[in-house]
Amino acid sequence: MKIFQKQAVMRRVLYSLVPIFLFSIYLYGWRSIALTGMVFLFGIATEYFYTKSQNKKVSEAVLVTCGLYSLSLPPLVPFWIAAVGIIFAILIAKSAFGGFGRNIFNPAIAGRLFVYIAFPNPMTTEFVTAGNFGLDAVTTATPLDMMREGLIPSIKQLLFGIRAGSLGESAIILIILAGIYLVATKTANWKVILATLVSFFGFSALFWYFGGILGARGAVPPLEGLLSGSILFVAVFMATDPITAPNKPGAQWLYGILIGTMVVLVRSFSLFSEGTSFAILMANTFASLMDEWFTPKKKDLPKKAEVKS
Repeated sequence: MKIFQKQAVMRRVLYSLVPIFLFSIYLYGWRSIALTGMVFLFGIATEYFYTKSQNKKVSEAVLVTCGLYSLSLPPLVPFWIAAVGIIFAILIAKSAFGGFGRNIFNPAIAGRLFVYIAFPNPMTTEFVTAGNFGLDAVTTATPLDMMREGLIPSIKQLLFGIRAGSLGESAIILIILAGIYLVATKTANWKVILATLVSFFGFSALFWYFGGILGARGAVPPLEGLLSGSILFVAVFMATDPITAPNKPGAQWLYGILIGTMVVLVRSFSLFSEGTSFAILMANTFASLMDEWFTPKKKDLPKKAEVKS
């Protein structure tokens, strides 16, 4: 008996994630496989028990959620924390709203943010130098943390992904290729991606060059900031989620601008070195309202002329 509901769009997203997952294995070895396997096990099981009670099939979207959530995790995060996050993502951020197509928040981001806030130490310190497969690897700072300390990594190092970070965020070239594939197959909306990245780059440049005046002590160089953290990964895979993003073209531009701007504001003015999760959930909150703003108002129909008796 088939338990999965076929969804061609979701399958294309999965295809685009495969090279990034393979690159994470190259960087972090068996830990990447085990962590991802744990997430898929608990994620699929959670959705299965929910959909079974509703006499429905498991959507292939849960596979995308598990994949995105897995690749957003630090390499050394404890397995039980990864399991808690994906259960929250599927059960609360998705199923509690009625299941696939009814959730207003991106489940993968919601799950990651939940464990990020609930377990801040493992989620912000369990990073290792890429390529170090040892279980006793010494934790190290991510490029964003380094830049806050005044240490600017090279563009080459950032571009080729040999640096600390979450499982999937450093595969810059593969993420760009995935974005091209998703846009070409009409799976991802190019307006959202472009608006997110352009607004991010523009505001990053503003706060980097005028940070002293504006009080943006956490500002980082725009290009290095674009290649660091998860902004590219989020712009391609999370911001373009068709369920939680707006549908109107004008709203999509505004939606992307809000995400890019929010990421820069969090990075520049808060204690958090990364701000993508907060930005996505904030934009998700206003997505429906943005669609309403850009929906043409119905014109009042002309009143029929009164017939004189």
